[in-house]
Amino acid sequence: MFSRNIALFPLVFFLSLASWATVSADRPAGKTFKNSIGMEFVRIEPGVFVMGHNGSKLPQHILGAKEAVTDRAVWLPESGDYDEQPAHRVAISRPFYLGVREVCNREYERFARTHEHERGRLGFSIDNDEAAVFVSWHDAVAFCEWLSKKEGLPYRLPTEAEWEYAARAGTATLFSTGDALPADFVKNPDNSWYPSSGSGRGRQEVVPLHVGKTPANPWGLFDMHGNVEEWCLDWYGPYEKAEQADPVGRASGHFRVTRGGSHSTFPFYVRSANRSGSIPEDRSWYIGFRVAMGDMPQTAPLPAPGPAAYQQNVRQATTPPGRRMDADKPFFRGPIEYVKIDPGSQGPLFDRHNHSPSIAECPNGDLLAVWYTTVTERGREVAVAASKLRRGSSEWEPASPFWDAPDRNDHCPVIWFDGEKTLHHFQSFSAAATWGPLAVFMRSSTDNGVTWTAPILIMPEHRSRQQLIPALIRTREGFLLLPADAATGGGGGSALHISRDRGRTWSDAGGTIAGIHTGVVQLRDGRLLAFGRGDNIDGKMPQSISSNMGMTWTHSASPFQPIGGGQRLVLRRLKEGPLLFLSFANEPLTITDVSGARREVKGLYAALSYDEGKTWPKMRLISDEGPGREVPASDGRTKFILSRTSAEPRGYLALTVARDGTIHLVSSRNYYSFNLRWLETPMRALP
Repeated sequence: MFSRNIALFPLVFFLSLASWATVSADRPAGKTFKNSIGMEFVRIEPGVFVMGHNGSKLPQHILGAKEAVTDRAVWLPESGDYDEQPAHRVAISRPFYLGVREVCNREYERFARTHEHERGRLGFSIDNDEAAVFVSWHDAVAFCEWLSKKEGLPYRLPTEAEWEYAARAGTATLFSTGDALPADFVKNPDNSWYPSSGSGRGRQEVVPLHVGKTPANPWGLFDMHGNVEEWCLDWYGPYEKAEQADPVGRASGHFRVTRGGSHSTFPFYVRSANRSGSIPEDRSWYIGFRVAMGDMPQTAPLPAPGPAAYQQNVRQATTPPGRRMDADKPFFRGPIEYVKIDPGSQGPLFDRHNHSPSIAECPNGDLLAVWYTTVTERGREVAVAASKLRRGSSEWEPASPFWDAPDRNDHCPVIWFDGEKTLHHFQSFSAAATWGPLAVFMRSSTDNGVTWTAPILIMPEHRSRQQLIPALIRTREGFLLLPADAATGGGGGSALHISRDRGRTWSDAGGTIAGIHTGVVQLRDGRLLAFGRGDNIDGKMPQSISSNMGMTWTHSASPFQPIGGGQRLVLRRLKEGPLLFLSFANEPLTITDVSGARREVKGLYAALSYDEGKTWPKMRLISDEGPGREVPASDGRTKFILSRTSAEPRGYLALTVARDGTIHLVSSRNYYSFNLRWLETPMRALP
């Protein structure tokens, strides 16, 4: 049952003998047992195995799954996920029992009768013998504690190492079935958008979750590959290279480990070595659990991972809020690249696709930019990166990891400074892949991003209308308004989420803004003004007005050109009072230069309004107006010409206004800074 040619074997053998001697007379001692509520368990004997993936190239039938699916924008790392490495030897030193099947509805509802109301939610898990889903990590732990009290036995969740050891069942292949997984283990192998109405697939994505219907592995365990993910005991964290005995994960973290993969994903994600995880409060139709019975290993957990680069050597002195730059002197700097990731990086940072940024000033005057980093926008690999521009520095630091729920699509980060002492991080994260089913959490930092509070789910349901936009504003009433895309496509509008208690609770205002990726401001009369991408009106960008805090909106054509793929606008009120609008001219835009001449420009431009959006008399390119030169575009591979007539052609824009009045703007790759006086200064005349 276990390898005899590994150095850890003597330790395992000695400890396993000791464990036999300490078994209580009233505990099960046989190969299997059934408990008082009918759950079946099998005894897992001690042994040694190699945990993780050794980095070898996976066979093409695992990587080639994308050829047979509807969503072809799929990336599967050919050498396994970065977090499965380094592979390392692990000893399981004492026997334990593990549930033969995942906990089903009939069993779980002996403990939690109200869970009956979750049956059939979104169509999933109706029958008694289907896996219990919509269960948080805390729910799973509470079930184990209830069962322990009921029977006087030490029930618990398995550790991640125990889980993988049992899943492998003495094998060293990708699955316990070998290097291929039989077709009957795979349910809906795709990047699922369900239940998003924009997925085009609808309820055909609902699959049965009955337990024990596929063949058991060599140790008699069912559904270790697929069906539903299973909560494990451990906090998620990176692997260590050294040999370990009875590891119990990290001392703390943001995510509890889930294992085994699930329905509605690819075989790649149900391999024995694959690791997933989520916020312990998360509940979805992807995650259930399995119960272990046995004493908890007494191993000390590994320390929490060290700080990322952006969290190191951070000056904690605050910048005096009254200190201001010379407002009468035009100021412009940029573009400067802020996305700095090593070429070929395969996770958690990726050099392939970096997008959807947010930026905030820190209390100490540093700038913090965050964005998602990935290969494909739809994939499970999507993570969030961060970089800092330290106060007084002219260069952004290399990117470092900011947030990465393992194997969850972490979409659309928002970073916001409340102007006092607190940074807030809002994050949409998917139930699995794609930005269709998104929940939202919030966490905070009062030490310039060095430490963060535990994430709190503020929009816990995985659903549409929650794809966040970094355009959070605080109204004059003190309300926080956070817009989010209401649909998954290029149209369909935006929602507005509102908090009236400083971010503790949130609600969807109910109305829909015309266009996605919206920007919102409050007008002086209390109404809200918004612009968006898509849902164009009379060939123009749509404009939306609400007089009831987003409950309803009226829509009309704005004076601006529409924008499209790879472009996101910004709308913000400046400290001095004018409204600032930033967008892209895909067709020639006529501006007036310093000589009074009218001429055409294209690319990233700014417009100012002094009458609450009725007119926009000042427009100019976001350009240093130097001789034409090549600048890296949003993908980092192509380039655009920056000149007196052309500027950056596309990118997702985000903006913050510092306490000294400086405007800090990022696109998907480049950073610009300027002030109101520069925006008001007409462009130079052409020679």
